[in-house]
Order: sequence, then C-alpha cells, then structure tokens
Amino acid sequence: MSGNGRTERSEAPEEEPPARVNDFAFKVATANGTGSASANGLILKAIYRMGIPVSGKNVFPSNIQGLPTWYEIRVNKNGHVARTPRFDLIVAMNPSTYAQDISEVVSGGWILYDDSWPLAKSLIRQDVTYIGAPLARMCVEKFAGARERILMKNIAYAGALAALIGMDVDIMQQLLEETFARKKALLGSNHTAFTVGYDYVRENFGLLPVRLEAMEPDGEYVMMDGNTAAALGCIYAGATVAAWYPITPATSLMDNFRELCKRFRTEPDGSRRYSILQAEDELAAAGIVVGAGWMGARAFTPTSGPGLDLVSEFVGFAYYAEIPCVFFDIQRAGPSTGMPTRTQQGDLLSVAYASHGDTKHIALFPGSPEECFYLSVQAFDLAERFQTPVFVVSDLDIAMNDWRTPRLHWDESYRWDRGKVFGEEELAQLKTFSRYLDVDGDGVAARTVPGVGAEGAYFTRGSGHDRHGRYTETEEGYQEVIDRLLVKLETARRVLPAPVIEQHEGAVAGLVCLGSSDAACSEAIAALAERGHQVNKMRVRAFPFSNDVGAFLRRHAIVFVVDQNRDGQLRTLLLSEVHTDRTKVHSIRHYSGTPLSADHVLEDVLPVLEPHDARRRPPHRSTEPPLEALRIMSR
Repeated sequence: MSGNGRTERSEAPEEEPPARVNDFAFKVATANGTGSASANGLILKAIYRMGIPVSGKNVFPSNIQGLPTWYEIRVNKNGHVARTPRFDLIVAMNPSTYAQDISEVVSGGWILYDDSWPLAKSLIRQDVTYIGAPLARMCVEKFAGARERILMKNIAYAGALAALIGMDVDIMQQLLEETFARKKALLGSNHTAFTVGYDYVRENFGLLPVRLEAMEPDGEYVMMDGNTAAALGCIYAGATVAAWYPITPATSLMDNFRELCKRFRTEPDGSRRYSILQAEDELAAAGIVVGAGWMGARAFTPTSGPGLDLVSEFVGFAYYAEIPCVFFDIQRAGPSTGMPTRTQQGDLLSVAYASHGDTKHIALFPGSPEECFYLSVQAFDLAERFQTPVFVVSDLDIAMNDWRTPRLHWDESYRWDRGKVFGEEELAQLKTFSRYLDVDGDGVAARTVPGVGAEGAYFTRGSGHDRHGRYTETEEGYQEVIDRLLVKLETARRVLPAPVIEQHEGAVAGLVCLGSSDAACSEAIAALAERGHQVNKMRVRAFPFSNDVGAFLRRHAIVFVVDQNRDGQLRTLLLSEVHTDRTKVHSIRHYSGTPLSADHVLEDVLPVLEPHDARRRPPHRSTEPPLEALRIMSR
C-alpha cells in the first residue's frame, strides 16, 4: 500500500462497473478535535451547490478531543435524506478505527486512506479497492508547525475526495474564499492543501464509478438543522425571555436564539428587547420561564432528557397553576447521562405525563427542520391559548444534523393567539374575577397579567385550589379543577396539528411514526411498494392524539409502530390513549443511537408482510427485487 499512484485491489475486476451518478453514500472517519468538521462541512456545501440533493449525519463523541468521529454524507438524486448504513466509499483518516471503517464498506466499494504509513495486511479485504494517497507526508512538506499540518490534512483529503467523485473545483475554491475571506493567511494555506490532495489523485487515479454530476439547483431548498430553525421560530413567535442550562444537544438552539436576538431584538442605541439567562441548573431555568410566562412574556427553555427529569417539578406547577410556557426537549440516548451525542426518541412517556399526579401535556413532534420552525411558532400560541406548558419534542438527528429543507415562508398576517386574557375593560364588566372559572365550557378559564388592576389580582397556587383560586382540600373544590384541566386538554386535542397520513390503494397494513423517523419510513414504504406491498403511513405530530390517530389504527389489519427507543414508548402511548386491538400492533424498535434507516424498517416489516400478503394476493410478478429492498442489514 504505497503512494506510488496505484489503486490496489487483491482481485482486480474484469471490467469497471457502470457509473452510479448522484446516488451513493460515503463516510469520513477522523478523530475529534482535529478540525475535520470544517472540511466535512465544506464538502457537504459543495455538493449541495452543485444542485444535488444531499444530507449529512454527524456521529461524534461526547468528549472534547481524541476519540473517533465520523461524518456520513448521502447523495441521492431522488431527495431521500434518511441515513443509510451502506457506504460505497470510506475516507479513512483515523488509524484507530481502520478495522471498523473498512468492515463497513460495501462489497465492491472503495477506501481512501493516508498511505504515508503502510496498511497492515490484516486490514486487507479481497472485495474492495484501496486508494492510497500520502496526505500527511505532503502536508509535512508544504506546511510548518504540527497543528497546521493536522488542520491542512483535512482540506487535503477534501481535495482528494473531490477528484475521486467529481466535485466541482470552482465551487470548492469559492467556499474556501467565503470561509477564510477575513483570514488571508489561512486562505492561502487552505488553497494549497486542497490543491495538493486534488492534484495527487487526478494524476494517479481516475474518477470512481460513484460520482457527482451537477443538477439544476432547486432554489426552493436550503440546508438547515432543526435547532437553527426552532430558534428562528421562537423569534417569529415573539419570544423575548429564554432561560437555560447547557446540555447537548439543546445548547445550539439557545446559541442560535442569542445570535438572532442580537440581530433582530436590539435597538440602534444598543438597548435589548430580550432577556436570556443561563441558570445554575435546569430546574432554575424552568422557574425563570414559568415566572416570565406568569408575567405575560413569551418564554421558553431548551433541554434534553436529563434536564427534563429536573424541570418536572415546575412543569407540574405550571400545569396546575395554568401558566403558559414552552419547553424544547431535544432527545438524546439515555437513561441517566446515556450517550449525549447520540440520537434517540426515549422521552415520549416522560413528556406526555411529566410531573407527579394526574398530568397530561400538549406535545408537538416536528419531523424536519422545516417543521421545527412552524411548530415552534404554534407552540407559543397553544401555550397561551390553553394556559399550560407545551413541549416541542425534537431529537439530535433533526436538531444537529444538516437537512435539505424547503425554504421557510412567513405569513405576514400572522398575529399572536394570546387566548383569554382579561384587560381593564373586561374586568370592569365583572362583579368579581375568579381565576379558574370556566365560563365557556371548553375547560379554559380567563387569566390576567400582573399590573392590569386590583380587580384582576389573584393568588397563584400550586397547592389545592378551587375555581376562585382559593386554597381548598375539599373534594368538590379540588376535583372540579382537576376535571376541568382534562376538559381543556380535550378541547386542545381538536386544534392540535393533525397527523400526516399517506394512503395507498389496496393497503391492508399501516405504519406509524413520529419525528425524524419519517424520512426512513417514507423510503421504506417506497421500497415495499416495489415488492408489491402497499403500506399506508401516519406521522403523528401532536399529543394528545386526535381522533384521526385512532381511526388509522382501527382500519388496518396490521399496524407497525416505529420507535427509536428500547421499550416501544410510542406504541405504549398509542395503546394507552387509543382504543384498538393491541394484538395487531407490531413494534419496530431501533435504539443504537444512530439515526433510523429504511433498512431497519424493512428488516422488521418484510417478515410479517410477506406471509400475510401471500395469503391475500398472487405473488409479485417482479423477478428482481429493487435495490433498496435488498439493502437489509442486521443491526
């Protein structure tokens, strides 16, 4: 394995495979803290600017520096954005993970590695092609200083990759200009490093059969992550108070909100129209948000599973005292500290019934960065309309990864829904104000904000209280309030975002998912259709569930529920809240911490559907299963 310009393979193929254009996946393996994130971001942006649908998944460790990190890029001309576990190419830049990385390349795939040092014979596979380039040695020759050589090696492998897969060099050079426009010295070094890697591969190797070709750019799409979109939604919703305690993967939501506030909530004289506080812990942050909501401000806190455990005390208080506030739960792998930088959907039951006693909460489940924006805006309206905590429940995959997202469009006619808030005029028409009195029969009592007048004053209680806000431990007084809170949730059920349902003619099976699982499920359903299995899909977007959710479950002979957690929490929640035959509801579970792929869904669905459908219809006439359906791998 030397850098002599030879592409080595133990058994050379008789002929080159046909080119596969704009439909492949590759993974870059590096070490955390080496600066590879910048290079990987440039690669993703360059492909995107070529007009090619692309998505990126960052698999990184929770420590600061030294442990392995991977960046997965999927190029798919049809716009599929879910993770695929099949990698046609590995850019292996971390010797400590060579064995793992090489094992993940598909048969017939390619491995680009740094052959400044020899590759151990034990790492040689007979069915893959090794492409060696002396990147480290070339960087030693071109750059001075150990740190600069490490950083520039990342740009060098980006150049080598660009030559292998046909990346547009002009676009890459333009991105370097944009990135380092204010740092001319770094710009020169990056240009040199990119050219070194690119020229070496161009001179010694040809284009790979998996390659890029420019497509017509679709101006209706942008690259965005969910935390950026959610922060923007908070701005457009009118949020002015935010409190938090740093936690992965929610921190970047607050980072983005802070930067947006500096831009859009700062007056020309420098005065600020917002308040952001870093509290001593998540419980304190929740207290700040509840207090701000009580005062009439639109306020929120972003957190993740461990923080959700801590804030439950204030969640219960806000639920019972009926104070509007918004909580963002960006789910990660648990329990306890778990794996902070891995994705999961293990907080569903915690969110739905957070705090002790009889509590039930409104929760919204965005399925993309686009929905992170729109549902964030809606969360603040719902919180004020129903005077209750509202959760926006995302996950690390949506929140921190790069997604091809439709451009966001804003309705300029939008106005806040502040719900039933009595001002001086309304109070003047009352003999007395009773804070928890339901006049309209919808479970929602009118509220006031502090300072509106003595007539609207009341004592806010987290202890037993009656409809007038007075302390009570009587059966009738306490139970009346608790029962009304359930009526309020029933009212909310009718106006929450409806599930997204996709119907297919002849389908007897249904598939239910939420959040980031949607992309993989859509891809799996398309693959199933190619095999002759028609499956309807429902993506749940809100809790409490609407009547449409129950109707979907009941009208299918088989129902698959996709859960990114060990215990099947979405299935449990559905069976607890919806009347249906539980024996027909099958659980599909993926909880390794990596994003869900279509392969994981197919792996569980096919064994159930094939014998079931065989009893109901003639065999599928296709003699050759589609490529995507063949991509079923063990977990």
